Parts: sequence; structure tokens; C-alpha cells
Amino acid sequence: MTAPNRPLSPHLSIYRPQLTTFLSITHRMTGVALAVGTLLLAWWLGAAAYGPEAYARAQGFLGSILGRLLLLGWTFALFYHLCNGIRHLAWDAGKNFEIKKIYSTGYMVLVAAIALTAIAWAVGLTR
Repeated sequence: MTAPNRPLSPHLSIYRPQLTTFLSITHRMTGVALAVGTLLLAWWLGAAAYGPEAYARAQGFLGSILGRLLLLGWTFALFYHLCNGIRHLAWDAGKNFEIKKIYSTGYMVLVAAIALTAIAWAVGLTR
């Protein structure tokens, strides 16, 4: 049996990565990060329900440098996934499919996610 003579689908070695590539991959990664971060949130809530010693351990970890970095990453993942999800909802409605709009909304997602993360942390640290 001979192999069919069909064209091969293009792959990553042919295409140059673009903003849309980065945004798509990052959207998937932030979805996974949100799932993992939710486990951390569940641990913290469980520790609060379990008692003062368990809660103090959880607060100690979350207050450490590693804990704060994880919380910062989770916060960014939350806002990025939210903003990019809104962008996808617009696409589902048939809006913003022109190349200029795709790139401008992509940059807006990045700026909005960074700004919302900074605002949330600024407000959270002042309390």
C-alpha cells in the first residue's frame, strides 16, 4: 500500500511566532495556572476551617516570598484569562476579526491584565 499523495499541514517550524501565537498559548497556560491556584485557595480555606494552628501555617506560607510570588502569578493569570476570555466572547459574536483589531485587542488584553494585577495588589497591600 502506498502513502497517499496529500499535502502536509503547516507546523511550527514553518510559521514565525506572532502575538496571536503567544496570546493563545498564554491563555491555555493561565487556565491551567488558575486550576492549580484554586487548589492553593482550597488549602487556605480548609486551613481556616480546621483551626488556628493550620491557618497560621497557611498564612505563614502565603506570606512568604514564594507564597506571594505564587499569589501574584495567580492574580495575573486570573485577570489575563478574564480579559482574553472577554476578547474571545467578542470573537464568538463575530466582532474584531480584522487583523488590526486582532492585534490591538491583543495588546489591550496584555495592558489590562498587568494594570488590573497592579491595582489589585496596590489595594490589597494598603489594607
